[in-house]
Amino acid sequence: MDTVLTILLAVAAFILGAIPFSVIIGRWLLAKDITGYGDGNPGAANVFRAGGVKTGLLAVALDVAKGIPCVLLAQTMLHLAEPALIVVAICAVLGHAFSPFLHWQGGKAIAVTFGVLLAYPRHDILLVFIVCTALGFLLNEVDAWTMILGATGTLAYLAVSGGTSWGLVLMSLILTILVIKHFEALHTLPRFRGRLFRWVQSLIR
Repeated sequence: MDTVLTILLAVAAFILGAIPFSVIIGRWLLAKDITGYGDGNPGAANVFRAGGVKTGLLAVALDVAKGIPCVLLAQTMLHLAEPALIVVAICAVLGHAFSPFLHWQGGKAIAVTFGVLLAYPRHDILLVFIVCTALGFLLNEVDAWTMILGATGTLAYLAVSGGTSWGLVLMSLILTILVIKHFEALHTLPRFRGRLFRWVQSLIR
């Protein structure tokens, strides 16, 4: 029975994750094709570019939210085992990253990853991911590397802190998806004299 429930939830998580809310917002609220902005990615970042802060925040909220329901349902109501949770969680991320509604060309899986980790029962993983991502944002100027540093830092934390190995599996799979989705941008090496360095410089002057 658990296997059937896991499969059904995994399919539901993939379909929900695949809904391109940012593209829908662009078309319905802005009357614009957001893939014509910035890097051409069908994600929330280009909603900010096309329509500003309000619509951008709406897109982020929806992309985060679609990573939550199936994972939350799997653990709080159905009490599925952790391996099943990971399958459901990864399917949500995969749906966003490789959406069949966009000819398998989805977003970069950033916001939905936060949603999945928000619903995942180990909240320390979410906290460490946020901290590592924030540090990456402050210390590095290449956005693609910011996400990779966030996931890598979380993996390092899990390896050092011990506990269940399933958290390591989850973050390893998320890191793999992030690398695939940011592969071209990762050809640019990280620049570690980043935003924090410039901010400190501005204070000194």
